[in-house]
Amino acid sequence: MRDAYHDELDALTEQLVEMTRLVRSAISRATTALLDADLHLAESVISQDEEVNRIFAEIETSIFELMARQQPVAVDLRMVIAALRMGTDLERMGDLAEHVAKVARLRHPESAIPPEIRDTILEMGQIAERLITKTGSCIASRDVDTAMELEADDDAMDKLHRRLFKVLMAKDWKYGVEPAIDVTLIGRYYERYADHAVRVAHDVVYLVTGSRPQDVNTV
Repeated sequence: MRDAYHDELDALTEQLVEMTRLVRSAISRATTALLDADLHLAESVISQDEEVNRIFAEIETSIFELMARQQPVAVDLRMVIAALRMGTDLERMGDLAEHVAKVARLRHPESAIPPEIRDTILEMGQIAERLITKTGSCIASRDVDTAMELEADDDAMDKLHRRLFKVLMAKDWKYGVEPAIDVTLIGRYYERYADHAVRVAHDVVYLVTGSRPQDVNTV
């Protein structure tokens, strides 16, 4: 009976890691769709978000059943609490990738991204991929050190987000209001995507140590 119980807990980890793979693919393809005005790719991101939602629904159901049947305590209780929070953040990351793809679809056949900021958006997409790759790794391995590293990548994302605003507010912005709104929203989607990745990493730290990251000495 206990072996089956722990198999169910292990299955939660596997489902969370699968969610990280899906939302990594989603943000990668959404970035390409955005920069290349690729309608087919944008549509694929939008349609495949349902798979992320499906896995999260399975995680929720499993957690509620485990809580009812097993009444977990100590580390096991931390596992189910952290899994629910991580799943929520990963589901939201899938939604944010979908939002990026929807902007690409809306502006097709044109690109929503002016030439002057293409490099910035590309770099934001790369950082987003790096963050979620590390997130998946630390969920699978429960590596606190890797989880703590995500703060630095998030700082890099925040820096790029601020750079976008400088471009938008510059006197020589020549693309008008509609593209400015698009870029503002897109920047926010990437910035929030990174924030959710950091929150997932924080939950890994909590799962392993029982403490929040600011209370953990990783030296």
